[in-house]
Amino acid sequence: MYLEVESLEKRYGHFAPSVSDLSFSLGQGELLGLLGPSGCGKTTTLRMISGLVQATSGKIKVGGQDVTRLPTYRRNMGVMFQSYALFPHMTIAENVAFGLQMRKARHADIAKRVESALAMVHLSGVAERKPRELSGGQQQRVALARALVIEPDILLLDEPLSNLDAKLRDNMRGEIRDIQQRLRMTTVFVTHDQTEAMAICDRIIVMNRGKLEQIGTPHDIYENPATPMVAEFVGRINRLEGQWRSDGAIAVGDSLLQVKDGGGTGRVLIMIRPHRIDLGAWGTASAGSAEENTIAGTIRHVTYVGDTFQYEVATTGGLLQVEKATSSMADPFQPGDAVTLRWKTRDTLTFSTEIAG
Repeated sequence: MYLEVESLEKRYGHFAPSVSDLSFSLGQGELLGLLGPSGCGKTTTLRMISGLVQATSGKIKVGGQDVTRLPTYRRNMGVMFQSYALFPHMTIAENVAFGLQMRKARHADIAKRVESALAMVHLSGVAERKPRELSGGQQQRVALARALVIEPDILLLDEPLSNLDAKLRDNMRGEIRDIQQRLRMTTVFVTHDQTEAMAICDRIIVMNRGKLEQIGTPHDIYENPATPMVAEFVGRINRLEGQWRSDGAIAVGDSLLQVKDGGGTGRVLIMIRPHRIDLGAWGTASAGSAEENTIAGTIRHVTYVGDTFQYEVATTGGLLQVEKATSSMADPFQPGDAVTLRWKTRDTLTFSTEIAG
């Protein structure tokens, strides 16, 4: 593994640690996402890796070398900040060249590398402009060029797309992924946006309250969440509570649900993603089967959001959100309609109520 983080911790005074007992490894050329809510320790972790924040304890290794106590300038890492941090009095070329000048690179080499870096982010014609003369998206590209021009061993991106509008954000995340793959550059990408993380990362770490909740591929994180927090943070999800029965089924209201790996005692938290639920006209809810669960319900509210209808459905076990794709020929259900909700047994996630607490 190229980047290794071992039992990393950061404390400020006597407060609870901002990051606690964090360990993970990253292969060369891999793009790892640090995902989680605000204040969970993502940026603190990134800054410890870069050396901008000193770790209280633990180790950071790059290529087998312990860099934990090395100053930032000796770690050869490119950092792109959320605010871009461009120097307003410098031209774009001077901004991009800044890191090379600090490393005392030859003047002729600086000019060539700046030109190459700007070309890489499609900004060849703006070298003599000032940052205020560029759009937000162009400034973001300049910040990326500045991080890349030093040819870093590791690229660190701290919520680089959060200041862009939705369409430009989609375009730029694709460009970042394309550049990262072409250069085979080991990259750590901090974001609180699960769509960004799912779209471009090879693996994702979900953090919560300074600790690692789960690490895995986007598919693993989404389909097999290790905790309710991961399930709720990565995508939309429904929560119901039920009671295990001796036959391995779960009683929820007046319905019985089957699960893929059934068996337990006491109360249980059930979670189902809204788009995995099918809606049909009213029918009698059954006890379920090995392949499918059904619950009777009544439409409470309907929201049209263009590509989907979002339904709020009342059941005896609680409210469920259902998302269905729109169609120009479809006649959506209306509030008051009696419906049957169906979903695959394999899409029923269960968690101990102790874990959920």
